[in-house]
Amino acid sequence: MGNTRRKRRNRNEYYFDNTLLLCVLLLLFCGLIVLYSTSSYSAALEHGDSAYYLKKQCFATALGLVGMFLVSKFDYHRWVKLAVPIYVVSLILIALVKTPLGRTINGARRWIFIGGLSIQPAEAAKVAVIIIMTAFICALGKGIRRIKSIIVTLLIAALPAGMILFITKNMSSAIIVLGIAAVMIFVADPHYLRYFAVVAGVIALATLVVMLIVGSGESDAGGFRGDRIKAWVDPEAYASDEGFQTLQALYAIGSGGIIGKGLGQSMQKLGFLPEAQNDMVFSIICEELGLFGALCVLVLFGTLIYRFMIVANNAPDLTGALLVVGVMGHIAIQVILNIAVVTNTIPNTGITLPFISYGGTSILFLLAEIGIVLNVSGKIHLRDVE
Repeated sequence: MGNTRRKRRNRNEYYFDNTLLLCVLLLLFCGLIVLYSTSSYSAALEHGDSAYYLKKQCFATALGLVGMFLVSKFDYHRWVKLAVPIYVVSLILIALVKTPLGRTINGARRWIFIGGLSIQPAEAAKVAVIIIMTAFICALGKGIRRIKSIIVTLLIAALPAGMILFITKNMSSAIIVLGIAAVMIFVADPHYLRYFAVVAGVIALATLVVMLIVGSGESDAGGFRGDRIKAWVDPEAYASDEGFQTLQALYAIGSGGIIGKGLGQSMQKLGFLPEAQNDMVFSIICEELGLFGALCVLVLFGTLIYRFMIVANNAPDLTGALLVVGVMGHIAIQVILNIAVVTNTIPNTGITLPFISYGGTSILFLLAEIGIVLNVSGKIHLRDVE
């Protein structure tokens, strides 16, 4: 009788990914520690308070955790039903950057201020694209395998990506939005060979563009993005301008060694490395915590991506699986691109490191995405977990 009751109870139990939640909390905790270490010097100089950036990030993180909890209790199917309004609102937010609500920070007009709060619309667009792509792909079903359907689906993501690029001049976020769409389509369509062909074509085209810009011999070839490509190829030749940040990041990475200089002991954060708490925070991790600390952070991200795969693989339906794949694609792309930029593997594009770099809007929307994933995981029956 006892065994029968136990089996009956187990059949009604649902799965919850505690490992995924733990990874997120550890990344947030590490991020706050590294942020304070990285930003305390510049915060004291600029704002008279060494904890200025930490306080703002703590507030955003606390708000984000509350939002994550609330979103995790909200049935993910409802987000998909609201896909079109969410998508339209994200486009409106991007357009508002060009209005008086738009604000310029550090020379870039990418934010809007509403009710005293600053919002970066590009972050909202990433979530909106995940939701609208899920709704559209699920509506198409097997029709997503047709070339025409793939093109139309990509155009849905291309609209906010184009607005981000031309209105906010934020190429990195535009690339991430298109990357999210590409990952979701790739997972939904079993014809993988044609995607490998497309990737090979894009790499070949990018290589050709780099060769043309570098080999042109003209100082203004390709505009400021051309300058970034030239600085990527030979940062020492542009050490006083476009290559300065990259070189300082490489100095930080190289000086950290295996175990690092120790938490708070970075030299590059003392005014040498611009935006150390934002795009280049990984280089400070390498300098202060060494290769060991950097690998620990990468292991956390790797474990997080793996847990996304587990949840997506066991999701109760295609809708849940695609939502998780979209979040996984977003975070994976951003982590890879950020580390690639910091190590000068690709040209500098200004991409932040999820959960660790400074940025309130980024934390809020990232934790909202985690809330969606947790809601999907909470719908999985334990008997179905592989």
